[in-house]
Amino acid sequence: MSVEVIDCQYLQPEFAAAFLLTEGEGAQRRAAFVETNTAHSVPLLLAALKRAGLTPEQVDYVIITHVHLDHAGGAQALMKACPNARLLAHPRAAPHVIDPSKLVASARIVYGAEAFEKLYGEIGPIPAERVRAMEDGETLRWGERTLRFLHTRGHANHHFVIHDSGSDAVFTGDSFGLRYPQLQKHGLFIFPSTSPTDFEPALAQESVRRIVATGARRAFLTHFGEVPELVRAEAQLLEHLRFSEALLGEAIASPLSGEPLRAFCERRLREHYEAFVAREKLGFDRADWELIRLDLELNAQGIVFVAQKRRAQKGS
Repeated sequence: MSVEVIDCQYLQPEFAAAFLLTEGEGAQRRAAFVETNTAHSVPLLLAALKRAGLTPEQVDYVIITHVHLDHAGGAQALMKACPNARLLAHPRAAPHVIDPSKLVASARIVYGAEAFEKLYGEIGPIPAERVRAMEDGETLRWGERTLRFLHTRGHANHHFVIHDSGSDAVFTGDSFGLRYPQLQKHGLFIFPSTSPTDFEPALAQESVRRIVATGARRAFLTHFGEVPELVRAEAQLLEHLRFSEALLGEAIASPLSGEPLRAFCERRLREHYEAFVAREKLGFDRADWELIRLDLELNAQGIVFVAQKRRAQKGS
């Protein structure tokens, strides 16, 4: 009942992970993947499978927590390599892996065709008969373990996490924040993702609590790896989410909009985390702040997106 953390080498080392689960003994051994990262990372996943002494034909499931491309961009390529696997996804995510054309088109607009190809490679459709949507609370018996799927909104409305009895763990996608190994030198530092477009602070806090309430001994984060101290992590995440919720209120009330509002939110987030790091004596250096620069930018963008959406709703 082992779990291997696979570094997908996305953007930089120890930034995005996928996970290999193995089940059974001898000739009955089987495998499942949680997360796929991008098409470029699929050879790394298959190499991990080979190291475990298994073949692609022994993969039963490919599971994606949500369809953001650093989690699910490689799904079609991995399913193509694993002919007996079924893909498990949130009911709102399943249509986008069966027909990813809208997802791909919007991403190409954001990144441009050349950058999209460099980051994500080819993303094609997966036959509907190979895709299964998992409802909230639904369980799946796999060998000696039970996988339970919990819908966790707040980061994305098509997100679930997987509670695995075999590893006594929850695979959390982005619902339990980001924890980069480089930033743990002087103590735990974990923070939420509030990136566009579905950030909902109350639901994000509810999702964090729901993950801890499973009673699991550890969490496996896509960004990045194993977190054993769930209660401590919960406290940090809820503190940061409460700040983000307050900042969202400031953004809604602010006379600023567009780029000035984004810059304001990014500055406020940076000030918040600088104060937290100082209080906890985490000793960040310039490289540490550079590591989370993109996340702070994306988190600010997510808060601005929601603020402007709520302004528009109030004005209509």
